[in-house]
This record gives sequence, C-alpha cells and structure tokens, in this order.
Amino acid sequence: MPTPIEERYIKLHPKSQERFNQAKNIFPDGVTHDARRLQPFPLYVTHAMGPHKWDVDGHKLIDYKTGHGSLILGHSHPEIVKAVQDAVAKGTHLGQSTEAEIKWGKLAVDLIPSAEKVRFHSSGTEAVMMALRLVRAFTGKTKIIKFTGHFHGWSDYALAGGTGLGGIPKESLATMIVLPPNDIGVVEKTLKENKDVAAIILEPTGAHMGMEPIKPSFLSELRETTKKHGIVLIFDEVVTGFRISKGGAQGYYGVTPDLTTLAKILGGGLPGGAVAGRADIINQIEFHNDPDYDRNRRVSHPGTYNGNPLSAAAGAKALELLKMTPVNEKCDAATNKIKKGLNELLGRMEIPGCASGIGGLLFIRLGADHECNKEVCILPPDQFKKTQDAKRNHQLQLALLNHGVDAMGGGTRLIVGAAHSDKEIADTVTAYERALTEVREMGLL
Repeated sequence: MPTPIEERYIKLHPKSQERFNQAKNIFPDGVTHDARRLQPFPLYVTHAMGPHKWDVDGHKLIDYKTGHGSLILGHSHPEIVKAVQDAVAKGTHLGQSTEAEIKWGKLAVDLIPSAEKVRFHSSGTEAVMMALRLVRAFTGKTKIIKFTGHFHGWSDYALAGGTGLGGIPKESLATMIVLPPNDIGVVEKTLKENKDVAAIILEPTGAHMGMEPIKPSFLSELRETTKKHGIVLIFDEVVTGFRISKGGAQGYYGVTPDLTTLAKILGGGLPGGAVAGRADIINQIEFHNDPDYDRNRRVSHPGTYNGNPLSAAAGAKALELLKMTPVNEKCDAATNKIKKGLNELLGRMEIPGCASGIGGLLFIRLGADHECNKEVCILPPDQFKKTQDAKRNHQLQLALLNHGVDAMGGGTRLIVGAAHSDKEIADTVTAYERALTEVREMGLL
C-alpha cells in the first residue's frame, strides 16, 4: 500500500507516471542515469530557468540538483545561452582546432593552482581514466590507491571498492588499493609494503561530494607523504572544481596536487571534462617522432568531442563569469543562509541532526545526535548509519517534491548555486518543515 506521501506524489504527477510507463520499456529501470531512479516513478521535467525547473505536470520546483552540480550559475544563464547560440550557428563540430578551446584552456590554467597544462575530455569519467593512465605511464608502476566510498566515475579501475562491478575483470580491480580515509598511518604502511603504487586519488572534500568528509589536515598529510614516496597525488575535482572556491578545493585548502580531474562546472552546463596539472605528466600525450616511444610509451588520446566548439563556448563563458564576478561569494552566502535556516528548523522541531557543508555542497544528517562545526561533520560509524535510513530519506525526498523542492540523496543533499535568492531559501526551509512534519507523522523521525 502506498504511504500518504506516496499517494499525494502519484496524484500530483500523473503525466510523469505516464512517461515513465513508456520509458521503462525503452531504458533499463526506465532511466538514463542510475541516480534518476525513484519509486514509484521519477519526475519528468520540461524546462528550467535560474534556480527553478518545471515538471510535465506544470509544477514549479526549486532545484538543488543543479545539473548534477554543473550549474553553479543557475539554469539557462543568459550569457551562456548566447555564447552557445552564437557557437552553434558557426558549426557544432569543425574537426579542427579553434580559438574557443584556447580561451577555455587558458581560463582553466588561470583558475586551478595545479594546472600547468590541460587536456580536454567529454566527461569526468574520461578525465579520471586519462589521469590514471598518465600516472601509470609516468611512474612505470601499476597500482592506484583510492579511498572507501570515493566516486571517480564508472570506469573499470575507478569502481573498485564500489558496487555494480559486473563485467569488470578481476585483474583490473586488483590494480586498485582501497583504504579507509583520514588515516595517514594506513597510507604510510601501505606505501612501505607495496612499491608498485603510482598514485593516490581522492575527492578532496570526501566521499559522495563530501557526505563523508575528509579532514582538511589529511590533504596536507597526503601531500607530504606522496612527495616523500615519489607518488603522484590526484585530486578528483569533478564536483568541487570552481565550486569550493574559484580554484577548487585545492585553492580553498592551499594544497596543490600533481594532477586534477575536472568536469561539471568546467563545461558550463554542456559535456566537458579535463585533466589539468604538471606539464611533465600531461606532456606524455605528445608525439616524440620516435616509432618505439610513440607506439609503446606515449599516452594516446583521441576523442571526437574533445574541446568541441559548443562546450568550449559554454565552458569559457562560465569560467570567465566565475573569474570576473562574485559567483562563488553568492553561492557561499546562499549556502550559509540555507544551512542556518535548516539548523534552526531542526532545533525548533527537536530533530537530532545537522545541516553542514561548504561551497554549495550541503548535507542534512538526520537522526544523529551530535555537535559539529557545521562545515566538516565527521560522525562515528554508528551515528552516520542513523543518517542513512533509506525508508525515511525516500519518504522525505517524495514529500519535498510534493512541496516544490528537488533535492538529491533522499532529500538530504543540496547543491546550491549563485541563483538561489533569499526567497528560494525561505521557501526551501518552509518546504522542509512541511516535509519533515509529514515524515514524523509516519513515525520515521
């Protein structure tokens, strides 16, 4: 039997249900991205502007998915729309180099501290694949250290330690070493025992965009340790790049890795990824006009849509706006206001938990009775488990949609942008109050 929240969701969204009934016969699970799965059916959206989007039933939603984190400027930003319109009129794929890619690359180099050179890709997954290949070629070693829960795309190597491992050769998984985060002693021990480690890769704010945070001090410890052992340090800034600060998490924390993987904001809302970092590592893509080197040691990199004119136009405009205007400051201010409002709400409702995070990455931890600084909230395993109640969080997500808020992670993750104004913030807190009340009435809080 559907819950009262589910009944209302079904009643409010008949056209989304109709479209899902068609889609489930076309796509696995009826969706085109694992994260878009939702019971009893996902929402279908028609268009978006600024901090809002509209579903097929005509409901206006405050959007906290923001293009899976790619739209820090908000939906359909007029300057990006014009840049893409101008570019598409000149050709979608010119099959040659363009000035647009130079502008795009220069902006990435200007903003990201580790970026001496850049190579463009079409996604974050591709950028990580290239980074791992580059460091293996550079060091002559095969193994990569990653950390539990950290997401680096869906390639064979990057998924080690995760789920959905069907079809991945065990030999590929064996080249990855998965360690618990925030313990430099474990890292040191592993490097002393295994001399075949090429690199360490991590999300610098922690697993799942920062839901399971990294201690800032751990980043400095990793930098020192990797230098000592001659290991390459890779920051996966696909999400955090240009968001935590103009220079990403590395700019915010003052820790510069050897390589950085980028996507999302980099593309200005269109597909775009990149590896940025030390020139001596990235230059392994260059030809040497030596047949043996070019065949056996050079790192090849084709890619039909690398640096394509549309992504270059959107991405360059987005980075230009980030560089020249207070986008990050607006995003931070909005994040802090929502965080303050939600923490006050949890206090008034006497619900254990907190809202914490930085740079537009906001996490709501329900059910955990604790104190934290509301920025980096690291919970003991038993308390963290309480925040991951799947049944409760699912009902919360549906209830929020019923009240006009589209959040991620079962309603417990919000990606905030510069377009979220005081009105959206106030309406969001109100929606959470109503949704949490309904979830409590079900006995789940």
